Amino acid sequence: MSLKLIVAIAGPEKTELLLDTAREAGATGVTIINNARGEGMFPVKGVFGLTLDAQRDVLLFIVGDERSRQVLERLAEVGKFDDAPGTGIALQIDIENAFGLRTQIPDE
Repeated sequence: MSLKLIVAIAGPEKTELLLDTAREAGATGVTIINNARGEGMFPVKGVFGLTLDAQRDVLLFIVGDERSRQVLERLAEVGKFDDAPGTGIALQIDIENAFGLRTQIPDE
């Protein structure tokens, strides 16, 4: 089976929405990394010129190739990632080999 890793990075207020959306689109599990920090093209400056680091959650989904595009597009749509800077990103990466997933991939 061909697998993809879908990575979504967004504010913690969007995490539950993204989880529900991915499950509805066919993802069967997720790993969440909380409190990641990031910076875009233009760092956000706060009071006294100090840089404000916005906290982000990183969601990692491993899905079959046949479902990956649908999951990715739905995440981008509900996360509104293309609507404004700083809303988040979603991307997919090919997985060459993986172990420990047999119980997570549904029989087709």
